[in-house]
Formats: sequence, C-alpha cells, structure tokens
Amino acid sequence: MKTLKEVAVGETVKVTKLSGEGATKRRIMDMGITKGVEITVRKVAPLGDPMELTVRGYELSIRKADAELIEVE
Repeated sequence: MKTLKEVAVGETVKVTKLSGEGATKRRIMDMGITKGVEITVRKVAPLGDPMELTVRGYELSIRKADAELIEVE
C-alpha cells in the first residue's frame, strides 16, 4: 500500500482507495480526488507541506496529512 504522500515529484499515479472518515473524506472527494483518477505530483514545498498536484487538469494544493489518506498505485 502506497500513499500519495510517498510519491516523488513528477510522478503520475492512479488513486485506488480513499481512507478517512466523514467530513475529511468528503472534502477530498469534493476536490476531485476520487477512485480511478490520475494525479501528477508537481511540487512539494521546501518543508514538505503542502504538496502541489495536477488533478483533472487543474492545480491543487493539499496537506501531507490529507495525502496520507489517499492510496495510489
């Protein structure tokens, strides 16, 4: 099991599962991150938080705590 937090900059992955509960999971899904979607890691801030992603053709920044809840392959 690999999470989005572990993906290297420039790598493209596919979402396999969303962990988390209630409002947190809902917020991640509202950002367009759902099972089967492809995500490219664009940048990671110098201290590692947040991460900048490309999802469904737009730029998105998420916290590492949220990235840990997204399983990818």
